[in-house]
Amino acid sequence: MTHAGESLFVLTGAPGAGKTTLLNAAAARGIRIGREAARAVIQVQTAIDGPALQWRDPARFAELMLDRDIQTFEALCAGKGPALCDRGIPDLLAYGRIMGLAETEHFARAARLYRYNSTVFLAPPWREIYADDAERTEGWEHAQRIYGPIRDAYAEIGYRVVELPKVSVEDRLTFVLDEIAHA
Repeated sequence: MTHAGESLFVLTGAPGAGKTTLLNAAAARGIRIGREAARAVIQVQTAIDGPALQWRDPARFAELMLDRDIQTFEALCAGKGPALCDRGIPDLLAYGRIMGLAETEHFARAARLYRYNSTVFLAPPWREIYADDAERTEGWEHAQRIYGPIRDAYAEIGYRVVELPKVSVEDRLTFVLDEIAHA
């Protein structure tokens, strides 16, 4: 059985490309937001010095992200109106490939089972705004390298990938809201 999240729109793409800033602007306008699983897992695992960190155990890290992504999907589906998700389950397909994980078929099954709106927003690498932070430590080269695999993962499973323009936050938000209104 497929879980249809027609009112859930994924915002994904390169790290440091303005996704969080855009999501914060959308939340300020009253749009429901699903927060990024990776950042939450890193924060919790770091706080407890846990093993499920990308640099310690990438497979365990991915499993925790999958669990959080499914919980976020289900919680947002229970609400009314459109919601923007900071990344989505299909991101794990790209992550599994990039990290060379041995077991990834269940990520594909999850991506087929939990379907977002067919329109997915993709933030391209944007050097002028890129910055590392406590959870984003991989660097600019990683941001460039991960962009293509994320785009490809969504396209392969039938999503319409819409690249975000490199414009002000307000103009980006207007662009996203216009696309949502016509989706």
